[in-house]
Amino acid sequence: MKILVTGAAGFIGFHLTQRLLSRGDEVVGIDSINDYYDVNLKYARLAECGITEAEASLFGKQVQSDKYPRYRFVRMALEEREALQELFRTEQFDVVVNLAAQAGVRYSIENPYAYIESNIVGFINILECARHNAIKHLVYASSSSVYGGNTKTPFSEEDRVDSPVSLYAATKKSNELMAATYAKLYGIPATGLRFFTVYGPWGRPDMAPMLFSKAIMEGEAIKVFNNGELSRDFTYIDDIVEGVVRVIDSAPQGDTPSEIYNIGCGHPMPLMEFISLLEEALGVKAKKQMMPMQKGDVYTTYADTSKLEQRMGYKPRISLQEGVTEFVRWYKTHITKH
Repeated sequence: MKILVTGAAGFIGFHLTQRLLSRGDEVVGIDSINDYYDVNLKYARLAECGITEAEASLFGKQVQSDKYPRYRFVRMALEEREALQELFRTEQFDVVVNLAAQAGVRYSIENPYAYIESNIVGFINILECARHNAIKHLVYASSSSVYGGNTKTPFSEEDRVDSPVSLYAATKKSNELMAATYAKLYGIPATGLRFFTVYGPWGRPDMAPMLFSKAIMEGEAIKVFNNGELSRDFTYIDDIVEGVVRVIDSAPQGDTPSEIYNIGCGHPMPLMEFISLLEEALGVKAKKQMMPMQKGDVYTTYADTSKLEQRMGYKPRISLQEGVTEFVRWYKTHITKH
């Protein structure tokens, strides 16, 4: 298959691209390489895929990987409507996996326009390109944040999700509505994936594993929100990618070919327990600064993954202890030595 992966220099996009290439798919990756977090990490991920920084940094230039013959990369933002339309016309993709988005719940409070431009304008551009180029399946990233302040757990795809507590969550919910509308109007098979707290090697520096590890190793205090009274459905990156690949291969059918799936571990872990596993793997005790609850945050995330399990045999395999150990091994090799 010929697959477009947007957000290919991002955490999930990078791992998914490698997995798709390893099974023989042809992949074109695009990414705006914005500076929401350190662009050096994004360029390092691309370098792992055989894309040099010198070439990847040029907007609109198609770069051939020197590691994977079936991989090309273009620096491009989803908001660049004409360039995106030209790419779709030229390449004639079978499947599109849209992982590009302005990420981060907390950042959306400070920088709302970035979310509207990337997550709303960018997404309608993807939908229009899919509509006019006979895309066989559009898979797109939603988020567990759409569940907002829901108190019923575990979170099920059947739950109401009309009370978001952040603009980020609101943009992700709107993506689900837009995709369902295009599926109904134009018959575009579309599957939304609600990701739950993804972590692992090459992860984002604005998320707890990297933030905490950096602070712990440098002897600084980590900020523990809501005095540690939080729990998260931490899901290891390999389990996430396995779920995404299974979904790619199973386009929805019917009059309105639209589906939503949770992809998580299904085992929420108290934040304090996660911190103690991190301390154990790093071999250093954390200094903790207890903080109040943050605006836009939620107390717990907990995925009901039974729908994905029943339909596609998806079952997360990596325990939190194994995952944290792997993450720390990567962190010590790639981050502390650079």
